[in-house]
Amino acid sequence: MGVAPAPGASDRRAEWRARLCRHAPFGQMAPASVDALLDAACPVDIAAGQTIFGPGNGVAARLWWIEDGAVSGLPAGARDGGFLLEAGEMFPAAAVLARRPVTSVYRASQPLRALEFDADTVRRVAATDAVLADFMNRRLQHLLALSVAQTTWAGAGQVLEQQPFESPLSALPRRAPVAVAPGTLLHEALSLMHQRRVGSVLALDAQGVAVGILTRGDLLPKIALREPPPDIRHTPVKALMTEPVLTLDIGQSVQEAMLLMSRADIRHLPLTENGRVVSIVSEHDLFSLQRRSLRQIGAGLRSAGDVASLRTLAPEVRAWARQLLAQGVAARTLVPLVSHLNDLLTQRLVTLLAADHGLDLARACWVAFGAEGRGEQTIATDQDNGLVLDDAVDDAEHARWMAMARHANDVLDACGYPLCKGGVMAGQPRCCLRQGEWAGHMRLWMTRCEPEDLLAASTCFDLRPLAGNATLAAPLRALVVDEAPRHTRFLRLLAESLMRLRPALNWHGGVAAEAGDAAQEWVDLKLRGSFVFVGAGRFFALAHGIDATTTRDRLLQAGTALGAAERERQTWAGAFEALQMLRLRAQVQAPAAENPNRLDLRTLDDIDRRLLKEALRVARQLQQRIALDWLR
Repeated sequence: MGVAPAPGASDRRAEWRARLCRHAPFGQMAPASVDALLDAACPVDIAAGQTIFGPGNGVAARLWWIEDGAVSGLPAGARDGGFLLEAGEMFPAAAVLARRPVTSVYRASQPLRALEFDADTVRRVAATDAVLADFMNRRLQHLLALSVAQTTWAGAGQVLEQQPFESPLSALPRRAPVAVAPGTLLHEALSLMHQRRVGSVLALDAQGVAVGILTRGDLLPKIALREPPPDIRHTPVKALMTEPVLTLDIGQSVQEAMLLMSRADIRHLPLTENGRVVSIVSEHDLFSLQRRSLRQIGAGLRSAGDVASLRTLAPEVRAWARQLLAQGVAARTLVPLVSHLNDLLTQRLVTLLAADHGLDLARACWVAFGAEGRGEQTIATDQDNGLVLDDAVDDAEHARWMAMARHANDVLDACGYPLCKGGVMAGQPRCCLRQGEWAGHMRLWMTRCEPEDLLAASTCFDLRPLAGNATLAAPLRALVVDEAPRHTRFLRLLAESLMRLRPALNWHGGVAAEAGDAAQEWVDLKLRGSFVFVGAGRFFALAHGIDATTTRDRLLQAGTALGAAERERQTWAGAFEALQMLRLRAQVQAPAAENPNRLDLRTLDDIDRRLLKEALRVARQLQQRIALDWLR
């Protein structure tokens, strides 16, 4: 029976439709789809404490939407691991779509007012309405997309008009590049560049493949400074063009183009399809609405002539990141960009200070640990770094490297990257070691397995070379990947330490605020949220010999190794991204806070509160999976 029988059907239907459409996914669904659900819906009231249904009730025949009240769920036979469903949520979506019984017992934990939808109707509507199907299949990812889409606050500035950074380059308008054949004479190519008012011309072969590029910047050293200078009326382009040409396929993302242009310090990038050049994208295309682009900030960091310049540029990195976050750029895109700029700053600083201290960077490698090592630095981040020295470095030179490292740590602190409270910094004796000493320590951590060993491994096993001789760090990275899977006792203790991280959920599955000031309702999103995913990703990588460094890549690759379904792997990655995004927002909203990872729960709207709860539930499920596999 529908919710709106005559008389007064129209008014009641409109009232229920309005209630539903205030919540996801109904507000994004086609009106006809919502009406079809309402035709087979019935309002119900259930007293607190009453069991609604469980595994013994057979195949799920109803989908429930909570208007008011709350429902607790507990896996059948379990004493903990429950979850809480509140106003605006639906259950049991997965069981309804799969035509199977539920695996948990559902009870009304508060007086419940709900709509009960017929399961056959729900499946029929989901077959034609992609929004409903996507939400029921990928609830967390859908909430994350909605949360990113509605990200606005006072002073956010102008909205990005270009495509989102995650979009493929094919989504950008195509622009044919100015191109010539490799055999074209220089005079003709230069005339074409002048006529078209461009600074470069591509050399394409007969199949449209880029074989070289000629730029104005190339011409001065290649023509004016040659003895004798070439005759531009008789010299072909191929004699002076730069090759090979950096290109990207149009299926790759805008973010990848941004990073490549910054790393290579170029302003234009040819785009290919099946190997043929089909378009060209410029720095202006990607950053037209920003006061400073990624490449411009990156170029400034690379060319900084002194420490004072780096101290001036460092706040621009954080301001640029805040601007992008305010414009709705997702954490998965923003965090690698922030880490990239932080890398450039550190690389330039180490290069400058090594020269100032009279040291040869071929004899050392500055490495990043922790979040920087994983390429996951947020807007508020401290230092985790070390120095790997050549084994030939004697004690006197070692002391000079220590002095340089302490100098670098102090400068990074002045640039806005606070000193590590745990002392994991290159300027400390335990983090400034010769390669052989590092290798010995790492093997000791995996064999001795004392609490301090687990802590050191959790930080230092995320190492990544940043500046200097990267070949000194490569064997250490290989040692971790190759040897860790054989140390089962170490892995078991690491799994046990991961279980001690408690997601911010209470016993019945609701978001649990920290104890403390009664006027505050906050959670530490790092300690009681994202740390679970970071720890799980690291554990999986060590247990399965995975060389990936980012938490997202570790989770996805580990999921494949474990035989997890694609939906489950993407849910792990999406939950981590959700927590990272909420952390970034907290850091922007309270930049001067003592703990920038604290999130005030009172600032969350309905979407973000549900997103946080879903992400924390996934964190707990991930812990439970590791416990079942390793701690039984």
